Amino acid sequence: MITRRQLLSRLSCGFGLTAFQALAGPLPRFPARARSVIFCYMSGGFSHVDSFDPKPELARRAGQPMPMAVQRTQFNQNGSIQPSHWAYRPRGRSGIEVSDLFPKIGDCVDDLCVIRSMTARFSEHAQGNFFMHSGFPFLGYPSAGAWTSYGLGSVSENLPAFVVLKSGDSVVPHGGVGLFSSGFLPAVHQASFLNTDEGEPIANVRPREAAPLQRSRMHFVSHLDRQFAARTSPQDTQVEAAIANAEMAWRMQAAVPELCDLKGESAATRNLYGLDDPDPKTAAYGRQCLLARRLVERGVRFIELSCLSYNIGGGNGPNPWDQHGDIRNGHGRMGHQVDQPIAGLLKDLKARGLLDETLVIFAGEFGRTPFSQSGDGRDHNPYGFSLWLAGGGIRGGTVYGATDDFGYHAVSDPCTVYDLWATVLHQLGLDHEALTYRFSGRDIRLTDVHGNVLRPILA
Repeated sequence: MITRRQLLSRLSCGFGLTAFQALAGPLPRFPARARSVIFCYMSGGFSHVDSFDPKPELARRAGQPMPMAVQRTQFNQNGSIQPSHWAYRPRGRSGIEVSDLFPKIGDCVDDLCVIRSMTARFSEHAQGNFFMHSGFPFLGYPSAGAWTSYGLGSVSENLPAFVVLKSGDSVVPHGGVGLFSSGFLPAVHQASFLNTDEGEPIANVRPREAAPLQRSRMHFVSHLDRQFAARTSPQDTQVEAAIANAEMAWRMQAAVPELCDLKGESAATRNLYGLDDPDPKTAAYGRQCLLARRLVERGVRFIELSCLSYNIGGGNGPNPWDQHGDIRNGHGRMGHQVDQPIAGLLKDLKARGLLDETLVIFAGEFGRTPFSQSGDGRDHNPYGFSLWLAGGGIRGGTVYGATDDFGYHAVSDPCTVYDLWATVLHQLGLDHEALTYRFSGRDIRLTDVHGNVLRPILA
C-alpha cells in the first residue's frame, strides 16, 4: 500500500502535486454555472444612493433633518438630508435606473443583477473589509478567493488559482494583505499579487539563467525539498504548500510575461477598456480589467482588482471611495476611473462567450449615509446598500431587495455577506455548508454558520 507521502514524493517536479491537491480537496456538489470569479472591489464604500439605488425622497426633502432615528456613524458629524449628486436614468431594455456616475456600466444593466438590500455588521473599514472578504471581521481567516482555490483547485498548471491585480498607486484596503490570505488553509491557496503596469509584473519573474540549467537546478531543489518534507513533517500541509508554491513560481516565469504582453490586443480592445484614457489611473484600471479577462481565459479561478487613489475628500490611501467630504468630486473621479474599464470587461467577456461562465462582482464594504457629513460628504452606512453581480448564471436585468425611501435601512429581502458568498459558491458548483476545513476544534466555512443561496437571482 502506498502512503500519501510516498505518492507525493514520486510525482515529478510538483505538477502532480498541484493536480493531487485539487483532487484531494472538496469537490463540486452539483453542476457549476461559473468557472471563474472577477471581484471588482470598491474599497472605501461607494455611495449606493448616488449610483444604483434611486431615492426621489432625498431630493424632495433635501436640507431637512432625517425623520427617523439616526444610528451612530463613524464620525458623528451628521448633517441634513442630501440628494444624489448624479441624475438617475432608466437603462437598457429592463429600464433599471442607474445614475450618471456610472453611465457605461449602466449601458450593461441588462446583464446585471443589482442587489439593493445588502447589509454589513461593521462600519469601520478594516473590520468591514475582512468581513466582506472572509465572513469574519479580523485577521486569520481565509479569503473567498482562497476558499475558491481550496474547493476547486486550479485549472491552469502555470498560474495560481487566486490572483490579486495591482497597478500604479493602487492600494491594499485597510486590513492589509491579510485580506487575501489563505488563513488556516494550506498556503498554496493564498493570493498571488500581479503588477499590471509596464515592466516586471512580479519581481524576478524573468529567469536569470538558461532554461536547461534552471530546470536542472529546480529538479534538484525539489528532490531535496521532498526528502526534507518526508523526513521531518510528513503531515505538514504548510511544507507541502511551500514546495508547491516554489514550483508554481518556476512555471510562472514563462506564463506571466506572456499573460501581461498586450501587444496582440487590437486597438478596438484597447479603446474598449480605456487603456488610452487621458486619466492614467483610468488607463491603469483598464489594464487590470483586460488582464482579468486574459486570466479567465487561462483558467484562473478568482481574480480581484484594486482601485487607485486620488486623495480627495478623505478617499485616500487604502480607501479611495471614502469621501467624507467633497463627494461629488471624489466619487466623480473614482467613477470615471472604473466605469469604462468595467463596462469594457463585461462587453468583452460577453462577446467572447465568457460571461456565461465568469461571475463578476462589484461591491464595497458598506454604503454611505443619505444625510451629509462635513457639508458635502457622506459617512459610512452598513444598514442597507447596493452591489451587483453579472454573468455566471446570474439573472441579468433584475433588481433584488430594497432599502427604505431614504436608502438608509434594508427593508425588503435584506441580504448578508454570508448570502453573497453562499450564492457565489453555489454558482461555482460548491455547497457552502459542505465546503469546510477543520481548524481549532471545529469545521469552519466561508459562511460561518449562516448564509442562504439567493435563488431568485439565479437564471
